[in-house]
Amino acid sequence: MRVLVKTAGMGREEWLQWRRMGIGGSDASIIAGVNKFRSVFQLWLDKTGQAEPEGTESECARFGTLLEPVVKKEFTRRTGLKVRNRRAILQSGEHPFMLADLDGVINENGKLCVFEAKTASAYKLEAWEEGIPLEYQCQIQHYMAVTGAEKTYIAALVGGNHFIYHEAFRDEGMIKGIVQMEKEFWEEYVLGGKEPPADGSEATTRFLNGKYRDSNGAALRLPEEALPLCSRYDELSGQIKELERQKEAVTNQMKGYLKEYESGVVGDRKISWKTVNSTTFDRKRLQKERKEIYDQYCVKSSYRRLTVA
Repeated sequence: MRVLVKTAGMGREEWLQWRRMGIGGSDASIIAGVNKFRSVFQLWLDKTGQAEPEGTESECARFGTLLEPVVKKEFTRRTGLKVRNRRAILQSGEHPFMLADLDGVINENGKLCVFEAKTASAYKLEAWEEGIPLEYQCQIQHYMAVTGAEKTYIAALVGGNHFIYHEAFRDEGMIKGIVQMEKEFWEEYVLGGKEPPADGSEATTRFLNGKYRDSNGAALRLPEEALPLCSRYDELSGQIKELERQKEAVTNQMKGYLKEYESGVVGDRKISWKTVNSTTFDRKRLQKERKEIYDQYCVKSSYRRLTVA
């Protein structure tokens, strides 16, 4: 690796421009389609200069930056390992499109380790207790690919009062996949200027639904390459229906075992079939008998529904 540029004293706007020179660690999960907050289209528009970088940090990002020293200090207190700042954007010598802006590095027994600090909401506690969330696994393996490090420590302050840290080791198989998908994204879509294909992430769904919220009412002749998508859509729809039928059969078999009993235990699993009481709203009756009230509280919304015929 080499130092692409030193970031000490660098302003946010300049830093964002340097990030356009390649693919950073936080970009890896977006390209992989596992980032819930940013779509591959947003990343592509940013890297190709078709969209301006976000001028201001989000609240989450801002407080993450402010609390980073706290996370580092607590990690050192608990482990005895000193975290050193690396105020630079690093560039892979083997794959120059891969960049790394590290939160810190650790010298452990003469070997370089990457350090990454995170903050998360209390709702993420269980996920962090179970291990490293997938989007951050992509990020730290990207960093190890750039730096050549064999190990990463990632620490998280969750909900403001839970401190968790994990060790992660270099995974050559995962790194190979990351390098391959980032190379394709950079060469084909960023340098090639071609729009990337849509993935199935929540972020991409939100992006497309927002960007193309309103239709123009016209019909378009699609390219022939769209025809296999229709066949694949039909195939997947059929598989989903069949799996739902199989799941319902399994559900009914478990009900057959429980009968009038509310719960049962088998091995280390517990099966419950509880009575649930609920109150429903009779919308049709209100509309018929008290239409003036119904109309007063109706909120209209619109969305586009995709159908394949």
